Amino acid sequence: MANVSLPHDAKAGPTKPEVRAVLLSKLDLGPTDHFAEVGSCTGAVTIEAARRAGRVTALERNAERVETTRKNLAANDLTGDVELRRAEAPEGLPDDADALFLGGSRNYEAVLDHAVETAVDRIVMNVSRLEVAGAATEAFRERGLLEAVVQFQVSHGYELAGATSFDSDNPVYMLVGGTDAVAADGGRR
Repeated sequence: MANVSLPHDAKAGPTKPEVRAVLLSKLDLGPTDHFAEVGSCTGAVTIEAARRAGRVTALERNAERVETTRKNLAANDLTGDVELRRAEAPEGLPDDADALFLGGSRNYEAVLDHAVETAVDRIVMNVSRLEVAGAATEAFRERGLLEAVVQFQVSHGYELAGATSFDSDNPVYMLVGGTDAVAADGGRR
């Protein structure tokens, strides 16, 4: 995975590199894909997706964060087919997306309804709060979108008294699915 430069801050923090690696693996973006993102924030996921997908549409409701995403895209020499939209999802979402990432939990049910209506193949939603993870899992399940729920936590080592100790990041719940979701047991939902 290529390095992502994020010289401009959005005060909400980017999706961590290890989480982006799993996210990108689940989305399996290719050069003909149209990737849509809800909540671009710093642009970390937008940048990674722009390196893989043919087209990217990134939504952010906060004007300052749209500008942060724009600056971080430029810092990574990505000026290709990336469209930034200041909008509150689901308004502003494209009707032809192949893959969708929800980086936040605001309006996620309406976003999932849009994904069903427009037949988005691959959907990933990251959640850091347990209660939201449970409700979002049920929302995915009710719409026949749920393929998997993955919970993981990353720890980073640091030196402590001449040895290595670890600081852990908050756990992340990753909901994975799409309009043709396959359950973990191989059956269709």
